[in-house]
Amino acid sequence: MTSHDTASLDFRSDTVTQPDEAMRRAMASAEVGDNVLDGDPTIKALEERAAAVLGMPAALWTPSGTMANLIALSVHLQRGDRFLAPKGAHVLVNELGSAAWLAGGMPDPLEHDAGPGRPTPETLAAAIGPRSGPYFTLRTTLLCLENTHNASGGAVIPPHEHAQLLSTARQAGLRVHLDGARLWHAAAALGLPPAALTVGVDTVSACFSKGLGAPVGSVVAGSANFVERAKRMRQMLGGGVRQGGVLAAAALVALDRVGDLAEDHEKARKLAAGLADLGWEVNTPETNIVLARVADLEVTLASLGAQGILASTLGGKVRFVTHRDLSMADVEEALRRIKAGGHP
Repeated sequence: MTSHDTASLDFRSDTVTQPDEAMRRAMASAEVGDNVLDGDPTIKALEERAAAVLGMPAALWTPSGTMANLIALSVHLQRGDRFLAPKGAHVLVNELGSAAWLAGGMPDPLEHDAGPGRPTPETLAAAIGPRSGPYFTLRTTLLCLENTHNASGGAVIPPHEHAQLLSTARQAGLRVHLDGARLWHAAAALGLPPAALTVGVDTVSACFSKGLGAPVGSVVAGSANFVERAKRMRQMLGGGVRQGGVLAAAALVALDRVGDLAEDHEKARKLAAGLADLGWEVNTPETNIVLARVADLEVTLASLGAQGILASTLGGKVRFVTHRDLSMADVEEALRRIKAGGHP
C-alpha cells in the first residue's frame, strides 16, 4: 500500500509491479546453469510446472510474451499463409508487425460479433472460406485467439465459446494458437483452472509479468515436437539466455499467486463503480482493466496526472489497470482524489 500524501498511484498497467522480498529471495537463491549449453535447472522446473498448469505436454521459457507469440506463429506459418485473429488482438496491433515481417504470415482481423474480443463461429467460418481453391488464392492455416482480450478491456472467452471456435477452426483444417498473456485472469474470473481454457489448442503463450508480479518472462507451450522446434526459433530471435534461472525463480513464485488475481478483479469493480458514481462512462470490468470514455483524452490524462494518478489510453479511452501493487485503499484514494479534482 502506498503513502497517500504525495505518492503517485500507477494504474497504467499490471506490468508496473515490482518483485517483493519473497520473490527477490527466490531469485537470489536460485539454482542456475547455462541454459543454452546443458540447461538451467530452475528454468527446467518452471517449464515443467507451467506445462502442467496449462494442460500442455511441454513448455518453453521466453524473455517476453511478444517473443512467445512470434515463436508460435513462426513455427505454425509458412511464408504467405493467412492467419485470423480477433480485431485488436495483441498479435495484430501490439507486436510491431512481427507476425508478417518475421513469421511471414498474412494477418486478417475478425469482428467481435459474439461479444468483446471474440467472433461468432459463423463469422470465423465465413472468414476462412472454402477449403480449396486455385493455387493463387491465399491459404488460411491458423487461428489466433486471445484470452483475455486486452484491447477489449480484459474480456474473457468462456469455455463453451472457445470450444465452438476451436471446432470451426478444426473442421477447416486450421491450427490454433492461444495468446494467453492474461490467461491467469480469465481463469480467476471464471473460477476454473487455466488448463480448462486451453483445451484443443495447438499452442498457448502465457506471461508471468502481467498481474503476477514477476519482473520478466513468459512461456509458450505445446507438443514436445513443437517445443523442440520452438527452442531453435527462440535461439534465432536472441532468446538463448544463459543463467536464466534467476528469472525463472520469480516466475515460479508468481505461479503460486494466481489465486490472488480475484482481488485485483474486485479492485477493478470498485474503481469502475466509483467512477460511474462520479459521472464517468465506464465498462463493467470482467477482470482487472477499466476503460472510461471521456470527452478529451489529453485533458483527462493531464488532470489525472495533476492528482497523482497515472493512467494510459486504449482505443480512444482512458485505461486503468488494477494490480497487486495497488491496494483497495489505493483505489479508494484514487476515487477520493478524482472527486476532489472534479470531473475532467
